[in-house]
Amino acid sequence: MHALPNFFRVRQKFSRTVLAAEDFLDEVRRQVAPFFTQAKGKRVAITVGSRGIANIPEIIAALVAVAKEVGVRPFIVPAMGSHGGGTPEGQLKILANLGITEARVGCEIRSNTEVVELAKTPEGVSVLVDKMACEEADAIFVCNRVKLHTMFDGDLQSGLHKMLMVGLGNPEGATNYHRAAREIPFPQLIRSVTQEIFKKVNILGGMAILENAYDETAELVGVATDELTAREPELLAKATELLPRLPFPKADLLLIDRIGKEISGTGLDSCLVGRKFNDKKATPNDLADMLRIAVRHLTPSSAGNAIGMGVADFCLSSLLEGVDYEATRLNALAAGHIGAAQPPLDYATDEAMLAAALWGRSERDIPSTKILRIRDTLSLGEVECSEAYYAEAQQRDDLEIVSEPQPWQFQKGMLEDFAFLT
Repeated sequence: MHALPNFFRVRQKFSRTVLAAEDFLDEVRRQVAPFFTQAKGKRVAITVGSRGIANIPEIIAALVAVAKEVGVRPFIVPAMGSHGGGTPEGQLKILANLGITEARVGCEIRSNTEVVELAKTPEGVSVLVDKMACEEADAIFVCNRVKLHTMFDGDLQSGLHKMLMVGLGNPEGATNYHRAAREIPFPQLIRSVTQEIFKKVNILGGMAILENAYDETAELVGVATDELTAREPELLAKATELLPRLPFPKADLLLIDRIGKEISGTGLDSCLVGRKFNDKKATPNDLADMLRIAVRHLTPSSAGNAIGMGVADFCLSSLLEGVDYEATRLNALAAGHIGAAQPPLDYATDEAMLAAALWGRSERDIPSTKILRIRDTLSLGEVECSEAYYAEAQQRDDLEIVSEPQPWQFQKGMLEDFAFLT
């Protein structure tokens, strides 16, 4: 076994604004009931994506309940682009894995990946939107978490506008828009497409979900249709302030226990690990600089879609054994992110993977080697850090040291899965 430093744990102290689950219904009613009242007696499609948003079954159930209270006839429509293998059945499976079932949310779920072309943007891009949502609903209500996008920059990134454009674009639309984004700046493209959607489709309004650094619901914000384009940049700025960070921005190795579609659209949040603009190294615009990244597992909820594994340099062989390559490749092609689907170097055990990741380091280098370990990019409340960070951690008011430096323990070459101490 290649020598490793000792490791200690820190607990990060982030801002913790939380909206309690028992308050969801009242808050949703306060934020969006006026929008639903405009569609009394009508069929309204409520969008749900594939991302693992905290409390999403409860939030969607509250939306459905408020819609019914005012006389709306709601149904759920998957709005996840090419995810789920680009099939209605696959997208229903993703929703079920997220806890979104008809019994749980209280209304019908209808999935169909056909699209209709509504118009063309001034740049000549076809505006493609879910056919069923357009033709079988009287209005669409858009709901999504607002956050930084893992690839694109600008004041509109991942949120309500992206849900309308890419999410409701289904596989054909997602591919169309990601292809267009190679030539048209994303902020320009997303505005051009969604402005055409606003003209052609009755968008009832939207609800933005903001999360805190602990993967908890911080705020639910209702937004009127005519205010969406002005309000979402403000919400993105607020969401970015709430974003968690790694406790130290530079490392020789970042070990991630799991990646998956419910964690991030790219399996891992490339913004947090410092590979938003380049899959294999940090740029001056990134939030972090990880020399090497290694991943251990793919989450079951990903249903084999291992998009994002290509952002890592190393992985366990067992991760690759669980990959649905057809679904992964489709997601990569539709997103225009080919590198994210390319398998890393793989190894049978953690010991072998770590030895490869630290290749070329001598015994005397080990004490100064900087290694971080996290459960996933949604779970940064506790982080394992190599001893090279210990002196700095002792001086930091935003970090609590919760375990003293000690060696990692291996059983048959494998680490135990990351578990929180609290």
